Amino acid sequence: MSLLRKDLHEQNRLSWNEATRAHNSHKRDQARFLREGGSTLYAEELALLGDVRGKKLLHLQCNSGQDTLSLAALGAEVTGVDISDEAIAFAQALSRDSGIPGTFERSDVYDWLAAATPESYDIVFCSYGALFWLSDIALLGKGIARVLRKGGRFVCIDSHPFMLVFGESFQFQYGYSGGAPVHDPGVNDYVAEAGTHLTPSGWEEGVKNFKNPHPDVAFQWGLAEILMALIEPGLRIEHYVEYHVTKWRAFPTMLAAPGGNFVLPPEMPQIPLMFGVSARR
Repeated sequence: MSLLRKDLHEQNRLSWNEATRAHNSHKRDQARFLREGGSTLYAEELALLGDVRGKKLLHLQCNSGQDTLSLAALGAEVTGVDISDEAIAFAQALSRDSGIPGTFERSDVYDWLAAATPESYDIVFCSYGALFWLSDIALLGKGIARVLRKGGRFVCIDSHPFMLVFGESFQFQYGYSGGAPVHDPGVNDYVAEAGTHLTPSGWEEGVKNFKNPHPDVAFQWGLAEILMALIEPGLRIEHYVEYHVTKWRAFPTMLAAPGGNFVLPPEMPQIPLMFGVSARR
């Protein structure tokens, strides 16, 4: 039985439309940054992806397209898909204004994967706050396997499910697995909270005191559910890694660290905060 909750995805679309405008308000001339050879990619995803030159790459939940176009600049033929109207409109303009080619389509990823041509991509990629927005993790895995060519790879780097059981006070607050929905006041302005860490093109003060008028809903998936969603439709796990850093301030007590990272204070338990996985069809 499908767990798909399109009604909650639609709720998230509205929340992301509002948040995306706030996020981009803090970033200086992103088109110029990309045009002059800048990249928004981190070492972690580059290590997992490897050489993307000449690869047909699908970026699911691509947000405003900065990472997608950074991958295009490395030689990939890119398609980005996101549920947010605001994000896709920004990505299309960013591609045009930067001169870096990319195709961007607004869609719920489940609809897009179901309608896409089978076995048409060398790489499917998603990153940093992707999987917990999706209400049916097993169906996602089937969709990814469907569009990958034989020998193609799925690469993901994302929030570690164990980290997601904690509230901001670093106390156990949420269930670990089962896809239980977590209702929140709305996608926040994590770009403002991270400061210069998430604005490689340069920092702008932008929107102040952002309050999202639309609540959001996340879904708590455990590692077993995530990995089995890839294994069951025929993908083979080739690499798995855990990180004790984040690229955003996941908890208020986190400290800025080199490499665009945030870390937990040394007196706190050093739990895994992100994970990376590569799986091949």
